[in-house]
Amino acid sequence: MKAILRVLFFLLISTQLFSQSLLSESKVIFLDSSYVESSAVDYKYIRIIEDYYTDKKSYNYKEYYKSKAIKCIGTTLDKDVIRLDGPFISYYENGNKKSTVTFAKLKKIGKEFKWYENGNIKSEIEYFESKKGEVECKLNNFWNPQKEQIVTYGNGDYTYANEYSEESGKIKDGLPDGIWKGKYLEKKSSFTETYENGKLVSGISLDSLNVEHPYTIRDQPPSPKKGINSFYTYVGRSMVIPVEARNKVFGKIYLTFTVDEEGNLVEPKILKGLGYGLDENAISVIKGAKKWNPGIRRGIPVRVLYSLPLTIAPPN
Repeated sequence: MKAILRVLFFLLISTQLFSQSLLSESKVIFLDSSYVESSAVDYKYIRIIEDYYTDKKSYNYKEYYKSKAIKCIGTTLDKDVIRLDGPFISYYENGNKKSTVTFAKLKKIGKEFKWYENGNIKSEIEYFESKKGEVECKLNNFWNPQKEQIVTYGNGDYTYANEYSEESGKIKDGLPDGIWKGKYLEKKSSFTETYENGKLVSGISLDSLNVEHPYTIRDQPPSPKKGINSFYTYVGRSMVIPVEARNKVFGKIYLTFTVDEEGNLVEPKILKGLGYGLDENAISVIKGAKKWNPGIRRGIPVRVLYSLPLTIAPPN
């Protein structure tokens, strides 16, 4: 009964917030801390997709904290899984703006502005496309928590620390230059890097056991040992379609899993399923997969969250 009252209370608030659109045309989704669909009782965030039941190229959406404070506003190309496109604004739970940026083809473009939780300006970052077609960024301006501007017009001595990490080094023309040092507090690891013309020349990490890990690439995503096509082939062959779903149920299953430090595929979760036993079979397929190459950050294996859409298509 409490869950029903809570849903009705939120729908009443939503009606006031979205007077320009009918709630019957929108979808209210409750999410847990991992952004997996949850119940109206045990949830962390609330997402509203406007015009959910209408076929469109893009959908406006908003997310709220459990306190009903606005969390973010944006546009998604997919109504079931967020694929950002266009302006995006995020907020702290106290109502202060956290960041503003624009997406195009799922990538950040132009300038991104960030603020501290108390409302003070934090940074101005500019995104651009490299000659290789990759998105890179420059730090144009940065203010420390004491409101001191320590990077101006792309130049200065950058230093930043929070509860998880800290790092410092020189910024030249918006890019790292010379020697950079930092720490990951929870992992009890540290690193020292050398940059030249904004490019990483070399780096050495020291893990919690004081073992050195040299590297020349800062981040490497996890990958199947025999390639992604081989993994897709495994999924296609292993996915079992229950009798009650054959030739009847089609669409996409959206799921996530974590590739741990050893390359194991763990913690599979369904973000958006199709039912009829298909979701359970998809979970089993991931659990039965062979090890991947783990993700590497600054020479050290790390846990990485991976998203995977599975398409159940009608027979040819």
